[in-house]
Amino acid sequence: MQRIDPETTCWILTDGKQGMENQCLGLAEAMGLPPVVKRIALRQPWRDLLPYFRLGIRYAPGPAGDPVDPPWPDLAISCGRQGLGAALALRRRSDGRSFIVHIQDPVISPRHFDLVVAPAHDGLQGPNVLTTIGSLHRVKPERLREDALRHADRLAFLPHPRVAVLIGGRSRAYRMSADDMETIAGQLARLAGDQGAGLMITTSRRTGPECEAILRNRLSGLPAEIWDGTGENPYFAYLGLADAILVTPDSVNMVCEAASTGKPVHVIELPGGNEKFRRFHRNMVEAGITRPFMGRIESWTYPPLRETQRIAEEVWHRLAVHRQPVS
Repeated sequence: MQRIDPETTCWILTDGKQGMENQCLGLAEAMGLPPVVKRIALRQPWRDLLPYFRLGIRYAPGPAGDPVDPPWPDLAISCGRQGLGAALALRRRSDGRSFIVHIQDPVISPRHFDLVVAPAHDGLQGPNVLTTIGSLHRVKPERLREDALRHADRLAFLPHPRVAVLIGGRSRAYRMSADDMETIAGQLARLAGDQGAGLMITTSRRTGPECEAILRNRLSGLPAEIWDGTGENPYFAYLGLADAILVTPDSVNMVCEAASTGKPVHVIELPGGNEKFRRFHRNMVEAGITRPFMGRIESWTYPPLRETQRIAEEVWHRLAVHRQPVS
């Protein structure tokens, strides 16, 4: 990777939502930068009217969030509407000195930023737009190895094939009812019983206590660990130790994190979806990365999805051009 200056300063601008913040952190970490994380709370009326209302944008970041004050960073990475507002304010107040990278479609023209990183399923194009197959994230091969080694003895009771199961839940695009979870839990029970798989399962806040209780009840007595949310999060260990991965379709981040391993990734069906999600999942299937889960684990190979590293190298390059004096 091209290195410009080990003293390069970096801010991350988001509202603190994990899915957004992790994308920004993933890019900064891939660039080798220790970022300063600023969680933003916009004042009214910008909170409700951005990105379309930008008059007086320098005053948009409010005291309820972290300050956006000098000295200005060399690089700022933003994601989400709150982060977008702070990024626009920073660009204005720094007189363009700070290089602004916004992750995801900003809805307004990309020309308001130095660089926009957007997934292909957003359909965004432009000379300062970098397109990714999916989302950026913090998964690195070395982290998977380290976490897998740390948890290997504890999970040695699970037979092979070991399957990491990443379960999300209800979202704006997808639904997950108790009946849906009964179906998923039944498939997992047959996977552990008929195919002798060892299951390593994580759920999310979106899964909900009712669905999680169904899952625990149906898998009781089978070779499975369902993380209960206490102690160290074994998410990366599960990915590192897995022979294959199952993931629900409601999180682009989870699917891309699974695909960064190069291991077979099956997507569990949920009712719902929208055109953007359908495009994303279609792109992943056509690229030979994922397959629908039909009740059995299949085996196939593909180049691990390492989009975060590719984007990090391109940001370093564009930051170097940005720093060149105008002749």
